Amino acid sequence: MSGLTLTVHRATNQIGGNCIELATADGRVLLDVGRPLDAPKEATGLLPKTLDLSRPVDGVLISHPHQDHYGLLDELPASWPVYSGASAGKLMHMTASIFGTAPVRDYRHWSGGEAIEVGPFRITPHLTDHSAFDAYMLLIEAAEKRVLYSGDFRRHGRKSALVDRLMSEPPPDVDVLLMEGTNLGSDKPTKSERDLEEDFVALFNETPGRVFTCWSAQNIDRTVTLYRAAVKSGRTLVIDLYTAEVLELLADAGKLPRAGWNNVKVVITRSFARLYEMKGRKAFVERMAAHGISAAALAQNPGKWVVMIRPSLIRDFVSKGVVPTAGDAWSYSQWRGYLDQPDGVTLKAWFDQGGSRPVHLHTSGHASIADLKAFAAAISARAFVPIHGVAWDGDRAGFNNIVRLTDGEPMMIA
Repeated sequence: MSGLTLTVHRATNQIGGNCIELATADGRVLLDVGRPLDAPKEATGLLPKTLDLSRPVDGVLISHPHQDHYGLLDELPASWPVYSGASAGKLMHMTASIFGTAPVRDYRHWSGGEAIEVGPFRITPHLTDHSAFDAYMLLIEAAEKRVLYSGDFRRHGRKSALVDRLMSEPPPDVDVLLMEGTNLGSDKPTKSERDLEEDFVALFNETPGRVFTCWSAQNIDRTVTLYRAAVKSGRTLVIDLYTAEVLELLADAGKLPRAGWNNVKVVITRSFARLYEMKGRKAFVERMAAHGISAAALAQNPGKWVVMIRPSLIRDFVSKGVVPTAGDAWSYSQWRGYLDQPDGVTLKAWFDQGGSRPVHLHTSGHASIADLKAFAAAISARAFVPIHGVAWDGDRAGFNNIVRLTDGEPMMIA
């Protein structure tokens, strides 16, 4: 082998499950090793068959801490080193420790904008805007070639300036741009988090009772949006133990709302407290009690609360008299398609039974179609390899130099 070879083992025609290899005669790296979004919960043996596990890898580079980008790490050889951002590593380790088996390896970390050497590869991570915290684009240089991997990104979150800056001063002479296209062929909302914040303020102000909101604990932008909206409307944001731990874990990464702040309370439910104690985290539960609120308190002064909701909280809420009413509203602040899955069906049925008003307030964690085109034009790579999308074979207007690969098909970067 001479030069640099790109193989997209998985991601040329689906969203999520990324597994991409770059190889030279002297080594190879993987860009993400994600669990497919449609894989059954208990399924194993999900690594792409074209990925050779018998040869060593210099590094597995995890762009961000979403399962569809790192969820198959436990299927890789334990000797393969794994790299990520520092906060991303903390989040992956914590999530695995609470909800699954603990990781079998430590993460090696990079810092945004600072190049590192991984075998024959020079890796420069660029912090980017995405619904996952500590997400990166990766510039990979080897064999006198340059590949930019977009990971997942957007330009309408609270870190949009990061993407704008990269577009205004793009890395020169990029041979291949590997870019996601999640929102191609869709009509997912892509308004800014700041506009979404004002939508929540309006909802909080016009609702006489509680506003229950379902969002991902690791979507820190959304937590900030809800916290700011709660403050503006004189309400208190009530989060669960897991969300409280996520925010505490990231305390050193920025000024983020967390337990102990005004307008933030932690609801300590019996089931979550028991789970934490089983995982050896009783001390955290006891520490959060100083900033806690019982579920029963949420039945009082309903106009005061913005309450995080997920199906696992329903039983404990009901046992304490917290049930939806016609005076309440509920907002599903995630992709609407999840409402058709079992957890979403459970939530919707609970609120429908109580007569609560549904309001879907959300914005995508991925770039709009216009921003995808603008980014590709700004990078102006010699070859554009589309990934992480299901509509790349449709309208390609605005995308130049497309090289359409299939999963497992090697491409020699000339």
